[in-house]
Amino acid sequence: MQRRELLKLAAAASTAAAWPALAQSTIDPRDRVFITNEDSNTLVVIDPRSNSVETTINLTSFDEDPRPPFRYVTAGVAPTHAAMIHKPLYHGCIDAHGAVPSPDGRLLATTGRGSSNVYLIDAAQRRVIGNLPNPAAGPTTQAERVSSGLLLGREPHEPSFTRNGRELWVTIRGENRIAILDVELACRQLQGASLPALRQYLPTLDGPAQAWFSIDGRLAFVASQKTPQVDVFRVNADAAGHSRPQRIATLDIAGQDPMGFTPFIKTTADNAELWLSHKLADAISCRSTHGDFKLLDRVPLGINARPNHVEFVRNARGSVLYASLARVDDSGPDGVASSRVAIVDRSAPPGERRMVGSFFSHGREAHGLWTNPENTLLYVAHEQDELPGTPNAGQTVCSAFDVSDPLNPVFVAQIPLGGLALPSGTLRNKKSINLVYVRIGEKGQTA
Repeated sequence: MQRRELLKLAAAASTAAAWPALAQSTIDPRDRVFITNEDSNTLVVIDPRSNSVETTINLTSFDEDPRPPFRYVTAGVAPTHAAMIHKPLYHGCIDAHGAVPSPDGRLLATTGRGSSNVYLIDAAQRRVIGNLPNPAAGPTTQAERVSSGLLLGREPHEPSFTRNGRELWVTIRGENRIAILDVELACRQLQGASLPALRQYLPTLDGPAQAWFSIDGRLAFVASQKTPQVDVFRVNADAAGHSRPQRIATLDIAGQDPMGFTPFIKTTADNAELWLSHKLADAISCRSTHGDFKLLDRVPLGINARPNHVEFVRNARGSVLYASLARVDDSGPDGVASSRVAIVDRSAPPGERRMVGSFFSHGREAHGLWTNPENTLLYVAHEQDELPGTPNAGQTVCSAFDVSDPLNPVFVAQIPLGGLALPSGTLRNKKSINLVYVRIGEKGQTA
């Protein structure tokens, strides 16, 4: 048996030994982790009970026809990413990026940055809404033809459901507007109805990265990756629950983000605070969600930390914010390069919050992260593959942590994401971006 195989067996045995007691107390059979993979245009589904890949949802259009221009692998050659998405007549997703669950966890919205569209996915069925039977289906072709999704504009970045679930707001990062969709009509349009789902385009900051809603659903906050500002809108929902947005403030955040590059924002569960990730400024900041939205904290994270996403964990043993860091440090576990996740103690008073520590993410270039409803488990996605000579060499991995003690996370598993088995060959799941933990059919973080 080769050394790599021995290492994989040892890692699996370690995971099995560490997981069962925790699984019995915190994991519901409906729980799943969904991860968007930008270079393979796939969504991986992880079952947290086993910490293994359950399935991969295909957003590509490969192998829908037996002829070479439609194949993923031709003459035994797997194309590069650039060649892959420029194959003749390719109509699948390009650069699968943003992902968010609906308030009840039954739908996922996923954006294709390069294909300028958004897809809706039935979380329970693990199926892209709008896929059709493939007329060329056969032994060497796909059974379904992938949906084209809904075209929105240049580079849709992050989708967000309104708190009532009636609308989906998608920031069009390549422009200066937000596409607002009626969710019910979007599902029907994807399935062939001639009912336009797009309700309106909302003008906003140049390069909008993400919209996120206050817990009560009354306000929408919009960050930018081109200008150091945040737009605040009153949602102003009508009797049917549809928004009638009104801009009420544009906040100057140049003091916290002089580079004007804020890719991710999120509100706390108590509806008191908005936290922002300032990637090029190597910092995160916090503002009040009330009154004049005043600055509460700015937290430096270290030279070249490059924070991506933030997540909150609050339980009986502590209250923290985690920030995934894109920086890769050479001195990781067992001498393997790894990124870190920063820990900010939120139990300190506003104005005194600081980074109190960090832990290795057990992967390279940490990006998406999300906790389970009980705030005891944390999952982290990574953009880069693992290095040669490691148990999961050449694989993009997801990592799982026990955060029952939020200030002292315990590593549980490094999960290789494997690949999608297409008729012509295996498409490796690669470059993970957004990650969400969903309890399907139950209210979650977006409710």
